[in-house]
Amino acid sequence: MQLKPVTTVDSISQAVFKKDFYNSGQPLIIKNLSHDWPAYTKWNWDYFKELVGDQRVPLYNNVKSDAYTPINTADDYKTFGEYIDMIRQGPAGWRIFLFNIFDHAPQLTKDFTWPEHLMKGFVKKYPMLFTGGATSITHMHFDIDMSHILHTQFAGRKRVLLFPYEEQHKLYRKPFEVLSLADFSHYYKGNGTPDYEKFPALKLANGFETILEHGDTLFMPAGYWHHMEYIDSGFAMSLRALQPSLAGKLRGAWNLFGMRSIDTLMKKTVPKWWYENKKKKVFQYAEAELRKNV
Repeated sequence: MQLKPVTTVDSISQAVFKKDFYNSGQPLIIKNLSHDWPAYTKWNWDYFKELVGDQRVPLYNNVKSDAYTPINTADDYKTFGEYIDMIRQGPAGWRIFLFNIFDHAPQLTKDFTWPEHLMKGFVKKYPMLFTGGATSITHMHFDIDMSHILHTQFAGRKRVLLFPYEEQHKLYRKPFEVLSLADFSHYYKGNGTPDYEKFPALKLANGFETILEHGDTLFMPAGYWHHMEYIDSGFAMSLRALQPSLAGKLRGAWNLFGMRSIDTLMKKTVPKWWYENKKKKVFQYAEAELRKNV
């Protein structure tokens, strides 16, 4: 993989953000965007436990999904308070994603400001909290609705690996899914993952890497692939904004209601055939990328 650091700024004007990052589809870290929000100092484990500690939440482990795994199937359930107690005790490879804490504690929406000076189209009904224990992993994927994302880290540190959408075949994207067939776990350690012998096109993939710290806001352009590993137990909030173009909105709608429905149906009816067929195409597409670079 060919990796470079994500551009980092303390603050940025709308004009520069639009020209150099939003319109050109480049990721960016803004250090101080959240520093004026009450959430920057107010949000912590104790506060969340007090507000929503009794809410039952789905938990996800570090095992990658396979041909027989339905999308977003939880591996366990606990109350949010029990989960917080667990990950505070030390490394715990369990995470929560797409938990709309704001449904249960709407007062939290007063603790941050929608950054509409940077971009429009925010889906204000769905700010999302992402929580993970130290060592937990969010495997390589892109967001199915193809929204632009502002992802702000509020506690702990998180290692992030990013690739443009166009790198999908070098990343061994599974057809009709938003996931990579390859495993990027602990990619930075050089311990055999990713497996370049099995997935040689990964060597050609051009991307970015960074570590998010408390208060950092990562701009991920629509369709960006991302793999995240929690260095410390922590949580982050994602604010999503729809693409302004009709084509962008339609692509997201197709992914949500067309592509995912087809994949779910085929996994239920002919899972083995469907998986083998998709796997064959994955390597065919990757081989084509390799031939381009001969």
